[in-house]
Amino acid sequence: MNKLALPASEWRIAWQRTALILAASTVGSWVMSNLVMMSLNEGMNTVGTVLALGMPTALGGPILLFLQVRSAQLRDANRRLEKLASTDWLTDCLNRRAFTSRVSSSLGQTDGYGTLLVIDADHFKTVNDRFGHERGDEVLQLIAGAIRDSVRDGDLVGRIGGEEFGVFLKDAGHDIANAAAERIRAAVNALFVTSDGIAQRLSVSIGGAVCAGDSGFSELFQIADRRLYEAKHAGRNRVELGRNAGDADLAAMSAAIS
Repeated sequence: MNKLALPASEWRIAWQRTALILAASTVGSWVMSNLVMMSLNEGMNTVGTVLALGMPTALGGPILLFLQVRSAQLRDANRRLEKLASTDWLTDCLNRRAFTSRVSSSLGQTDGYGTLLVIDADHFKTVNDRFGHERGDEVLQLIAGAIRDSVRDGDLVGRIGGEEFGVFLKDAGHDIANAAAERIRAAVNALFVTSDGIAQRLSVSIGGAVCAGDSGFSELFQIADRRLYEAKHAGRNRVELGRNAGDADLAAMSAAIS
């Protein structure tokens, strides 16, 4: 792998910073040389001008460019490490830790609200048993792609369990969230997994909770997860999304816990 491989934007930044620093140092060199010569009652001749302008460029240019490139490489490496630490290796979604953290952060904002969806692949064990675990991994990738294609750029998509995904729809109330959940359900239901002439249509069940008041991630997740199981028990391949995660939900959740 080429150690100098960088995105075009990083190369552009490196060249721009090098040019700016060189321009400043060259002008500074010329000004200082003039001041020194004037203090000696001597004027700047052609050779002195060439040296004052050329030396910083000839000597400092390559060093400055090298340092800027190394700095860009470090920035790029840090970005890659951050992505690896927060991304699920199979589906390229956020991993559970990163998803939970980012949703909690969004909910913690003063005007933060939205809807949490919990999505579970239907009959996934059957897929693994019938087609094998390798095809099962491909199915998870297909489902993840369908989810990403069905939500907005600013929404959060994470893999939070084996065949379970989470979606946080920022600033989305019931109607927007329900439409997004139905898009996800329909997109997945249009997919098939096939092998040796055997085909199986894919589907997901979705439970959701609309944030109301000061609900935190844990509360929303438990409510959305309960609605997911309602969708499963109602026949799968469906969406269960109440009006909001309000007092009735919290009371039911507390009763279930106690």
